[in-house]
Amino acid sequence: MAIEKKFVQEGLKKSRLQEYFAKRLNRVGYGGMKITRTPMGTQITIYAEKPGMVIGKGGRTINELTRELSTKFQIDNPQIDVQEVTKPELNAQVMATRLANALERGWYFRKAGHSTLHRIMDAGALGCEIIISGKLTGPRKRTEKLLAGYIKHAGEPVERIVDEGFATAIKKSGIIGVKVRIVPPDVELPDDFKIVEAPSEEVQVEEKPEEEKAKEKAEISKEDVVTAEKQPEETAEKVKPEAAPEEAKPKEEKVEAPKEEVAKVEEPKKKQKVKGTTKKAKKVAKVEKKPEKTKKKPKTKTKSSDK
Repeated sequence: MAIEKKFVQEGLKKSRLQEYFAKRLNRVGYGGMKITRTPMGTQITIYAEKPGMVIGKGGRTINELTRELSTKFQIDNPQIDVQEVTKPELNAQVMATRLANALERGWYFRKAGHSTLHRIMDAGALGCEIIISGKLTGPRKRTEKLLAGYIKHAGEPVERIVDEGFATAIKKSGIIGVKVRIVPPDVELPDDFKIVEAPSEEVQVEEKPEEEKAKEKAEISKEDVVTAEKQPEETAEKVKPEAAPEEAKPKEEKVEAPKEEVAKVEEPKKKQKVKGTTKKAKKVAKVEKKPEKTKKKPKTKTKSSDK
């Protein structure tokens, strides 16, 4: 058998199993399946809202399912594992079956579609798409799409990210197909990117505790004392710290008094006029101020000897 035919047959077998479980476990809240092949056989995990009903009393229903899988679908040593769906609003198959049941009960397709869309988005989904196709409002078929959030339609991320579910609603006018696609919240989107800070080149020096710092200072001081005792006086003088240069010393700034104050200090005090003094007092003051006249020495006439 060619490899292409083998892949086609496996795909057909998987789709038939999906349809079989959806019909058989419709009342249980079927939420999909997963097939993994092991050396012991093929392990099939079934997701359901009510796992107890899938197992049955004493495991009757699960034993019936294993027999039918081995006889009808010719699966070698099937092993069925049942797991509970924690959040049914984020499971595409569960929401598709719920929407199909609502349409069968007579709900208007727009009302039912928008209500399921709001439930899915309120549960925390990143995106959702609902496609309802069939005889919705008249004798001719049509499709209605409801979209919210972020959704992928093509490429490898569709298989990895998007969860897809399909269900059918049987009505008098005909069959209505319901397709639900959900992007769960805990998924890494291909369009997301993060800005990371560049690592700093400076080497971070670890700070030592205070106790270690104190010990190091004590050891350094002891070493300085020992070296000072061993060295002679000349070397000890050299070890002494040199006087700071004159340039390093702070210059004494002379504070100059403002010019106006200096001028006031230099100006001689003007004579204060004494009002109300009598004429006699003024004359006495003038006499006191006049300096005493120095007496001129009498000139001695020298007689000439010739005469």
